Amino acid sequence: MAGFVLRRVLSRAVLVVLAGSLAYLLAAAVLDPRAAFEGRTPRPPEAVVDARLSALNLNDRTPVQDRYVVWVRGVLHGDFGRTQEGEPVNAELWRRLGGSLRLLVPGGVLGGALGILVGAYAAAKRGRVPDRLVTGGACLLLAVPVFVLAVLLQAAAVTVNDVLGVRVFVWVGEGEPRNFADQARHLLLPMATIALAQLALYSRYQRGLMLDVLRADFVRTARAKGLSQRSALLRHGLRAAFVPMTTYFAYASGLLILGGVFTEKVFGRHGMGEWLVDSIARGDVNVVAAIDCVAACVVVLSGLVSDVLNAALDPRVRSEGAA
Repeated sequence: MAGFVLRRVLSRAVLVVLAGSLAYLLAAAVLDPRAAFEGRTPRPPEAVVDARLSALNLNDRTPVQDRYVVWVRGVLHGDFGRTQEGEPVNAELWRRLGGSLRLLVPGGVLGGALGILVGAYAAAKRGRVPDRLVTGGACLLLAVPVFVLAVLLQAAAVTVNDVLGVRVFVWVGEGEPRNFADQARHLLLPMATIALAQLALYSRYQRGLMLDVLRADFVRTARAKGLSQRSALLRHGLRAAFVPMTTYFAYASGLLILGGVFTEKVFGRHGMGEWLVDSIARGDVNVVAAIDCVAACVVVLSGLVSDVLNAALDPRVRSEGAA
């Protein structure tokens, strides 16, 4: 198992380097940091703009390969450079990452767990009323854009607050830093938005996997030996269907770090997704590259966790990796 994990770590490390390099080169080639000075009144002299951009390694008149070398040297020392305002990227990066994780981890885990359970239940009740209700609800959620879902939840929360006469739901910002109850009140609606969107995806995927497994020979054999449908489902079907689900869950969780941008925008939470959109608009190359590097690391780490889970659940994966 240790050799399997080591091989996966080495291969994933190469992917992180490639993804980070491509992210920087693409951002440096496309974004225009000079445009941030165009709207200033009075506009700084061209020499001053060049000196400022060169000091931040953002000057588009410097060859991109030279800027890339400077950026790589900084990254190797754990420094992602500075923002257009001259502030260190690192400090803001970790603060934003913490804000995103506080929202996306509970929402993603809750949505994933409920989606797997609901999808398995719908597959077991295939063609019956519960299956139709789950399928219809999931399709409805998938058809509604995330920002529309967030606004609908806010409207429902206003009604609940008015009926109860108490502000149970508060949704702008993250609340008082050291007040856990206040932070929980601020977290409920954005977490529900993330969870509902994830639930719809996972339930559809899990239902399809379960239907394939329930028709498999080993499940029919288990039923022929006298196991009830419930026992065959729990002992054999759910575990077999869970193996491919771990791959989907891991990669979807990694991508969620940037996919929560609409939720962060609507609920005024200052996370990675919001910062990425704002930085692209400003042409802040160092920030965009740093966020992409972190996102690549999260996706690759999620893939590594998925590989380890698959190997733990299915010995054939370990034997294939050793071959």
